[in-house]
This record gives sequence, C-alpha cells and structure tokens, in this order.
Amino acid sequence: MNVFLDTEFTEFTEFRDSHLISLGMASEYGEDFYAEVPYPDHACSAFVREVVIPLLRKIPNSYFTKDNLHLEIIKWLEIVRRNKEDVYICVDYQTDWDLFCDALDHRVPSWCHFKLVDNEIVELMLYDFFKHSGLPEHHALYDAQANRHAYRPRQKI
Repeated sequence: MNVFLDTEFTEFTEFRDSHLISLGMASEYGEDFYAEVPYPDHACSAFVREVVIPLLRKIPNSYFTKDNLHLEIIKWLEIVRRNKEDVYICVDYQTDWDLFCDALDHRVPSWCHFKLVDNEIVELMLYDFFKHSGLPEHHALYDAQANRHAYRPRQKI
C-alpha cells in the first residue's frame, strides 16, 4: 500500500536545520491525515512566512504537540493499512522522509518502508490537480494529495 507524504518545514536547508511545521499523508485508498505542530517562528525562512504560514490553522482538529504526533501517525497508519500489508511511505523529497522519521522519534514500524517517487510524479498531473481542485500549493496535505493524483509508477521492463 502506498501512502504519499509531504511536509512543510521552517527552512529549505539541510535537514538538521529544519523544523517540522506540518505533515500530510494521503493513502492510495483515499484516506487522508494532516497534522500541524509547534515550530520555532524565528527559524522560518521568508518563503515560509509568506507562503506556508498563511495556509495553517484552516483544518479543524489538526494541531498536535510533538509528543503525541507519533501516536497519532501510527494510529492512522494502522487504521488505513489493509490486512497487515506493508506500507510504502512515498516521498518526492528526502527531507520529507527525514522529518517523518523524526516525528516518529525514529521508531518507524517495521512494516513502513521508504519509497522515493520523485521520478514517478507527472508534473502535468500536479498542475491538473491544483488547477481543478482550486487548492493552494505548499500545504502538506494538499501536496500529498496532489502527489497521489500525479503518481504514475514506471513500468519495469
């Protein structure tokens, strides 16, 4: 089972300098998860302040402390996974996976696996998603949903 993950974070630099702001997951079956967490405001880049921050606090019941985020993510993943199948966390950027692991306090379940899909996301399909949905880019949940929509796995030869 594929779960598409996207995150928003304070600074587009090395992972160790980035702090999670929000995390969105979209399962291939249609279920979604979204969380926002406290973040150090002083660490936000100008881009984050201008584009990402205004999109926050729009989805009810999505604000979590970092302490309970781990439990909420695991609980959601256990609910959406079918018949104890393995879950592939699909990301288009390595930092998304790094921040996911950090949110889980580096206790990623053995049935969760990393899957880099940046070369299998069709840009035209991303454009189509945002054009027809009217949703803004640079929101973790909407970007995860867009990646789910635009994912086209490469055929193995």
